[in-house]
Amino acid sequence: MVGRRRLGRQFGWLWAAYAVSAYGSGLGFGAFPLIAVLVLHAGPAEVSALSAVGPAVGALIAVPLAPWVEFRRKRPVMIAMDLTRCAVMATIPVAYAFGRLGFVQLFVISAVVAAAKIAFNAAGGAYLKALVRPDDLLVANARFESTNWSSIAVGPPMGGAAIGLFGPVATVVADALSYLFSALGITAIHGPEESPPATSKGPVRAGALLDGWRHIMGHPGLRALYLNNMLVAGLIMATEPLLAVLLLSRLGFPPWQYGLAFAAPCVGGLIGSRLARRVVARYGRHKVFRTVGTLRAIWLIGLAFVRPGVVGLVTVIAVELAIIINMSLYTPVLATYRLEYTPKHLVARTLSAWSIGQQASIAIFTALGGLLADATGPRTALMVAGLLILATPLLLPRHDQTLQHEPELVRSPS
Repeated sequence: MVGRRRLGRQFGWLWAAYAVSAYGSGLGFGAFPLIAVLVLHAGPAEVSALSAVGPAVGALIAVPLAPWVEFRRKRPVMIAMDLTRCAVMATIPVAYAFGRLGFVQLFVISAVVAAAKIAFNAAGGAYLKALVRPDDLLVANARFESTNWSSIAVGPPMGGAAIGLFGPVATVVADALSYLFSALGITAIHGPEESPPATSKGPVRAGALLDGWRHIMGHPGLRALYLNNMLVAGLIMATEPLLAVLLLSRLGFPPWQYGLAFAAPCVGGLIGSRLARRVVARYGRHKVFRTVGTLRAIWLIGLAFVRPGVVGLVTVIAVELAIIINMSLYTPVLATYRLEYTPKHLVARTLSAWSIGQQASIAIFTALGGLLADATGPRTALMVAGLLILATPLLLPRHDQTLQHEPELVRSPS
């Protein structure tokens, strides 16, 4: 079983650091939309703008960071990104305490956190590829995926309770501290780290900023999965602020029910992530991408039919459960494939390009969803997102040979 495979002490520290950060973020899940709605009394357009503009700016900041991450040792980069996120998140409770919290601050913090997250994940992916054997990559990615969903299962209900007891920024404090503890956990990893790819002294060449995208677009399998992932992630995440407005403002759900609606289905994340290795072994990676990639897209439209009361709560939970089971099975398989077909000297730039594209897509769809919701209502915007996502399986790789294609860009730099 996946849970019994030993990956070593260094991976254990990396996993523990990830878990601390993930559980802190789970507590703060949806914190910015909640603060916008409950503290700043924002409408759907403002909430969607907050969820879109900050991450979009963060994605732009992350573009020049990608080669900087590539050509440096990865553990110090991860520590620096954790400490950066801790520092900026800590400014929210301070500003709230003095009555100075506003949209501009939330926008800036959202951008910095988004950029730091992209850089951290790029460094973490490159470090993971060097840390574990190729045969263990799927196991490692499945553990990260399982931890991610378990943190969301536990975090939002506790976060909702904390908000009720201590105020709307309580979970932000926990999230900030989690980044500090994550940095300490990464510091505890001992042993030599592989030297980063060599680069000439002086500024990084402009072309290095685009090498990650060149690699993705030059590989038919990665290209198809990248385009599909951008649309699926953008459409799913665009529904988060819309659902926050619908449930909290329009249907009168209390914060703890809002948290429960997202937390309970995350049990499905534990199921899907633990099945990933066995499903791939039995059916093959291509069938997982085609079948599970399709199944994760067909449920979103159900959110447009949410009603008040218990029936509405059950509807949200059922829809989210179906999406999460399939996403949690699909995601570690995708992450493993991406690492396997990316050479070591391009891992950080490829992962950054992937995250930047995904973040940009989320920002665009979130902004458009907010504008549509402001004009027609959140329920109509949810319906449109649910209909659009039904077309995304057309972008999935159609043939197994496409997934096995080896690009020319796997040569190490001279």
